[in-house]
Amino acid sequence: MSFENVDQIIDFAIEKEKEAAEFYETAAKEAAMSGVKDMLKEFAEQERSHQKMLENMESGDTEEKLKDYDLKWIKDIKRSDYMVDMTFKPGMAYNEILAIGMKREEKALQLYNELLGQAQNDKQKKMFQILCQEEAKHKQFLETKYDDFMAKMGD
Repeated sequence: MSFENVDQIIDFAIEKEKEAAEFYETAAKEAAMSGVKDMLKEFAEQERSHQKMLENMESGDTEEKLKDYDLKWIKDIKRSDYMVDMTFKPGMAYNEILAIGMKREEKALQLYNELLGQAQNDKQKKMFQILCQEEAKHKQFLETKYDDFMAKMGD
């Protein structure tokens, strides 16, 4: 993936965050269980906050927030590495929704790692490191939920 300038990188990332939020919002509307619905809505909100971070970066309004963010290593469970891509359809089972979410977060993490490599200054690097961490947290959370669910089902 190649971009001509940082604005194209940020615009691309904003579009990906919008897509992610829309996926979780759609999945939340379809979810039958209130706990699942709430979890998906929370993910949508977090993706919207990532979108806002990127939009603020475009406007130059991120300096203070980036400085205070504490970066931590997030362990990769790698469960999504063994999943195939699926397309969301209304009425999908809980484990299928989790699998789609895991793959989406895996791809988002890969994207932000790639964009980190194209960052042109320390502020951009910090932003993409933060987004890498956020997506890694989402991926880990979904993989853990998936493992817990499958264990209950006898897998």
